[in-house]
Amino acid sequence: MRQAVNLANLPFAFRHIALMPDVHEGYGMPIGGVLASKGIIVPNAVGVDIGCGVVALKTDAREISPEKIKSVIEKAEKVIPVGFKHHKQPQQWEGFASAPDSEIIRQELQSARYQLGTLGSGNHFCSIEHGSDSHIWLMVHSGSRNLGLKVANYYNKLAKAQNKIVPAEYDLAGLPLDSPEGREYFAAMTFCLRFAEANRELIASRFLEIFASVTGVQRVKQVVKIHHNYAAVETHFGEEVIVHRKGANSARKGQLGIIPGSMGTPSYIVEGLGNPESFMSCSHGCGRLMSRKEANRILDEKTANESMRGIFFTGWKGDYSEAPVAYKDIETVLANQSDLVKPLVKLQPLGVMKG
Repeated sequence: MRQAVNLANLPFAFRHIALMPDVHEGYGMPIGGVLASKGIIVPNAVGVDIGCGVVALKTDAREISPEKIKSVIEKAEKVIPVGFKHHKQPQQWEGFASAPDSEIIRQELQSARYQLGTLGSGNHFCSIEHGSDSHIWLMVHSGSRNLGLKVANYYNKLAKAQNKIVPAEYDLAGLPLDSPEGREYFAAMTFCLRFAEANRELIASRFLEIFASVTGVQRVKQVVKIHHNYAAVETHFGEEVIVHRKGANSARKGQLGIIPGSMGTPSYIVEGLGNPESFMSCSHGCGRLMSRKEANRILDEKTANESMRGIFFTGWKGDYSEAPVAYKDIETVLANQSDLVKPLVKLQPLGVMKG
């Protein structure tokens, strides 16, 4: 709440601060918060995993056996790098040719070629889901990897060095969008958004290839994708503003989105209702109930495994921070935003490859 009050006290904050039902403490700004600003862009109100998001693929499959679920996940773990692992060869993406002129982007570009198509760690995952529409879905949750982290930290440091109007303890220094530094950050952030989307698409295509090799089903009937942790110039309440969504999805009227649960709880394909009070936004997930440190302090393997009953995954490796009990209840979170989104398809996890 203190972080939300700090946001509201920013001299460039517009109208009000919106908090989504999955809100919890973050760095500077709460995760699950939406800040609209006048003329100022705030790197720490975007976050470090710029463009983190989800892509979901509705396949033609109607069922899948436990044996095939196990096979898909185990094969995926051999093909898709997780944690701090990168590819041994540079990956191809046409977007690399249009990288913006930014010192930190130039510094990280070569490394990024090896990061493309890697899952990362923490709450990132690939999953096989059974939909309430009787179809098997594939889902990938990942972001801009180390590239986004480096860009975020670089420009947050720059903003703090130039800051004269935001109390230092807020950790919410901004850059004028019409300044050279502000335009440069916006271009670098936008590049990270594109990189994150390309990263998910490459992971999803390889995940689908593995799924097809095991099941024989390769037709995709629908693709839904959404991202959070970004800033965009939009019009709200009749004025042009910069909307920062840190752990929040866009939910324009009719816009399809995904609200993922934890590794062991349902996710939802949703349709935005375009609620102006939320700046046409919704939650990006179910939100943490306890911090990663707290989860590892109080949870053990037995408790964590119990919360994953009936779902195939390959173990915790001593880290229980992503156990479903560390998260809020997705059904409650969804009910608390019935004025923001309409649920369309409920997805129940069958198998998960954890980052």
